[in-house]
Amino acid sequence: MLTGHVQGILFRYYTEMRAEELGLGGTVRNLRDGGVHIVCEGDEERIKELIEWCERGPERAIVKSVDVTWKEYTGEFRYFRVLY
Repeated sequence: MLTGHVQGILFRYYTEMRAEELGLGGTVRNLRDGGVHIVCEGDEERIKELIEWCERGPERAIVKSVDVTWKEYTGEFRYFRVLY
C-alpha cells in the first residue's frame, strides 16, 4: 500500500503503464483512506523495479510510504489493470 499525495494525479494510470512495460500482471486501485493498493506478480527483479518506481511515483506525487508484502506466485493475473 502507498500513502501520501497519491490520488487525483493519475498514479493508477502511470502504475499500469509502468507495470505493463515490465511485463507484470496485477491490479492497482485507490483506497477510501487516500492510499493506493497494488497487487502484482511476475519476475521478482521486475517487481522490485516497480516498487522502486512507486517510491517516487509520477510527477506531482508525494509518496510518504510504500508497504510491501511478498506472497507466493499464484498465476492469477495475466494482465495489469486499474480497478475502479
